[in-house]
Amino acid sequence: MSFHSLPLVLNEVRATEAVLNRIYDAAKLGLKGDNLALAAGMVPRTYRQLCELDPLAQLAEQKGRAEGELLASKQLHKAAEEGDAKASLAILQNVHGWVAKQAITVDVNQQISILGALAEAERRAAPAVEADVTDVIAHEPSAAPSLSSRKAPHKQVV
Repeated sequence: MSFHSLPLVLNEVRATEAVLNRIYDAAKLGLKGDNLALAAGMVPRTYRQLCELDPLAQLAEQKGRAEGELLASKQLHKAAEEGDAKASLAILQNVHGWVAKQAITVDVNQQISILGALAEAERRAAPAVEADVTDVIAHEPSAAPSLSSRKAPHKQVV
Protein backbone atom coordinates (compact mmCIF):
# COMPACT_ATOMS: atom_id res chain seq x y z
CA MET A 1 0.00 0.00 0.00
CA SER A 2 1.39 3.33 -0.93
CA PHE A 3 0.41 6.74 0.35
CA HIS A 4 -0.34 9.38 -2.23
CA SER A 5 -0.27 12.93 -1.14
CA LEU A 6 -3.30 15.03 -1.88
CA PRO A 7 -2.78 18.60 -2.93
CA LEU A 8 -4.09 21.12 -0.43
CA VAL A 9 -5.90 23.96 -2.09
CA LEU A 10 -7.06 26.76 0.17
CA ASN A 11 -9.77 29.02 -1.05
CA GLU A 12 -8.66 32.54 -0.45
CA VAL A 13 -11.49 34.59 0.94
CA ARG A 14 -11.04 38.17 -0.12
CA ALA A 15 -13.42 41.10 -0.19
CA THR A 16 -13.01 42.63 -3.62
CA GLU A 17 -14.76 45.83 -4.57
CA ALA A 18 -17.30 43.91 -6.65
CA VAL A 19 -18.10 41.57 -3.74
CA LEU A 20 -18.49 44.50 -1.34
CA ASN A 21 -20.84 46.25 -3.78
CA ARG A 22 -22.99 43.11 -4.07
CA ILE A 23 -23.13 42.78 -0.27
CA TYR A 24 -24.05 46.48 0.02
CA ASP A 25 -26.83 46.20 -2.60
CA ALA A 26 -28.33 43.07 -1.03
CA ALA A 27 -28.28 44.59 2.47
CA LYS A 28 -29.84 47.81 1.16
CA LEU A 29 -32.79 45.75 -0.06
CA GLY A 30 -33.23 44.32 3.45
CA LEU A 31 -31.80 40.84 2.96
CA LYS A 32 -30.14 39.15 5.92
CA GLY A 33 -27.98 36.12 6.69
CA ASP A 34 -27.87 33.32 4.13
CA ASN A 35 -30.21 35.14 1.73
CA LEU A 36 -27.87 38.12 1.68
CA ALA A 37 -24.91 35.82 0.96
CA LEU A 38 -26.71 34.06 -1.88
CA ALA A 39 -27.90 37.35 -3.40
CA ALA A 40 -24.31 38.62 -3.24
CA GLY A 41 -23.23 35.56 -5.25
CA MET A 42 -21.56 33.76 -2.36
CA VAL A 43 -22.03 30.52 -0.48
CA PRO A 44 -23.32 31.32 3.04
CA ARG A 45 -20.32 29.63 4.68
CA THR A 46 -17.90 31.69 2.59
CA TYR A 47 -19.81 34.87 3.42
CA ARG A 48 -19.55 34.17 7.16
CA GLN A 49 -15.83 33.53 6.81
CA LEU A 50 -15.45 36.75 4.86
CA CYS A 51 -17.21 38.71 7.60
CA GLU A 52 -14.88 37.21 10.21
CA LEU A 53 -11.70 37.78 8.23
CA ASP A 54 -12.43 41.11 6.61
CA PRO A 55 -14.27 43.79 8.60
CA LEU A 56 -15.01 45.70 5.37
CA ALA A 57 -17.58 43.04 4.43
CA GLN A 58 -19.47 43.63 7.65
CA LEU A 59 -19.16 47.38 7.18
CA ALA A 60 -20.60 47.08 3.66
CA GLU A 61 -23.57 45.17 5.07
CA GLN A 62 -24.16 47.72 7.84
CA LYS A 63 -23.85 50.66 5.44
CA GLY A 64 -26.24 49.06 2.95
CA ARG A 65 -28.77 48.30 5.68
CA ALA A 66 -28.53 51.88 7.05
CA GLU A 67 -28.96 53.50 3.65
CA GLY A 68 -31.92 51.25 2.84
CA GLU A 69 -33.58 52.24 6.10
CA LEU A 70 -32.83 55.90 5.40
CA LEU A 71 -34.41 55.69 1.96
CA ALA A 72 -37.55 54.01 3.31
CA SER A 73 -37.79 56.54 6.12
CA LYS A 74 -37.52 59.47 3.71
CA GLN A 75 -40.25 58.01 1.50
CA LEU A 76 -42.51 57.45 4.51
CA HIS A 77 -41.98 60.99 5.81
CA LYS A 78 -42.59 62.45 2.36
CA ALA A 79 -45.89 60.55 2.12
CA ALA A 80 -46.88 61.78 5.60
CA GLU A 81 -46.08 65.39 4.64
CA GLU A 82 -48.31 65.02 1.58
CA GLY A 83 -51.23 64.03 3.80
CA ASP A 84 -51.11 60.22 3.86
CA ALA A 85 -52.74 59.31 7.18
CA LYS A 86 -51.48 55.72 7.13
CA ALA A 87 -47.90 56.90 6.70
CA SER A 88 -48.31 59.35 9.57
CA LEU A 89 -49.74 56.61 11.77
CA ALA A 90 -46.87 54.25 10.83
CA ILE A 91 -44.32 56.90 11.81
CA LEU A 92 -46.06 57.55 15.13
CA GLN A 93 -46.31 53.86 15.98
CA ASN A 94 -42.95 52.57 14.80
CA VAL A 95 -40.64 55.52 15.36
CA HIS A 96 -42.18 57.25 18.36
CA GLY A 97 -43.79 54.22 20.06
CA TRP A 98 -47.24 55.78 20.02
CA VAL A 99 -50.20 53.54 20.88
CA ALA A 100 -53.85 54.46 20.39
CA LYS A 101 -55.84 54.84 23.60
CA GLN A 102 -58.05 51.93 24.46
CA ALA A 103 -61.32 52.86 26.11
CA ILE A 104 -62.16 50.62 29.06
CA THR A 105 -65.25 51.17 31.15
CA VAL A 106 -65.94 49.33 34.36
CA ASP A 107 -69.44 49.24 35.76
CA VAL A 108 -69.22 48.87 39.54
CA ASN A 109 -72.86 47.84 39.83
CA GLN A 110 -72.26 44.81 37.62
CA GLN A 111 -69.21 43.84 39.62
CA ILE A 112 -71.19 44.02 42.85
CA SER A 113 -74.04 42.01 41.38
CA ILE A 114 -71.60 39.32 40.22
CA LEU A 115 -70.17 39.06 43.71
CA GLY A 116 -73.68 38.88 45.08
CA ALA A 117 -74.57 36.13 42.63
CA LEU A 118 -71.48 34.18 43.70
CA ALA A 119 -72.46 34.51 47.34
CA GLU A 120 -76.01 33.37 46.54
CA ALA A 121 -74.71 30.37 44.58
CA GLU A 122 -72.47 29.44 47.50
CA ARG A 123 -75.44 29.56 49.86
CA ARG A 124 -77.51 27.34 47.55
CA ALA A 125 -74.72 24.81 47.05
CA ALA A 126 -74.54 23.84 50.70
CA PRO A 127 -77.95 24.42 52.32
CA ALA A 128 -77.38 21.80 55.02
CA VAL A 129 -74.07 23.29 56.11
CA GLU A 130 -75.10 26.92 56.11
CA ALA A 131 -73.12 27.61 59.24
CA ASP A 132 -69.89 26.60 57.44
CA VAL A 133 -70.41 28.95 54.48
CA THR A 134 -67.83 31.75 54.56
CA ASP A 135 -67.69 35.07 52.88
CA VAL A 136 -66.91 34.71 49.15
CA ILE A 137 -65.67 38.28 48.93
CA ALA A 138 -62.98 37.55 51.56
CA HIS A 139 -61.75 34.61 49.40
CA GLU A 140 -62.07 32.13 52.22
CA PRO A 141 -62.95 28.58 51.20
CA SER A 142 -66.22 27.17 52.33
CA ALA A 143 -66.59 23.71 53.75
CA ALA A 144 -67.98 21.52 51.03
CA PRO A 145 -70.52 18.90 52.03
CA SER A 146 -69.23 15.37 51.84
CA LEU A 147 -70.10 13.19 48.89
CA SER A 148 -71.90 10.69 51.09
CA SER A 149 -74.49 13.30 52.05
CA ARG A 150 -75.19 14.13 48.40
CA LYS A 151 -75.68 10.56 47.14
CA ALA A 152 -79.15 9.67 45.98
CA PRO A 153 -80.80 6.74 47.76
CA HIS A 154 -80.66 3.43 45.88
CA LYS A 155 -83.93 2.06 44.58
CA GLN A 156 -84.50 -1.61 44.91
CA VAL A 157 -86.01 -3.42 41.97
CA VAL A 158 -88.61 -5.98 43.01
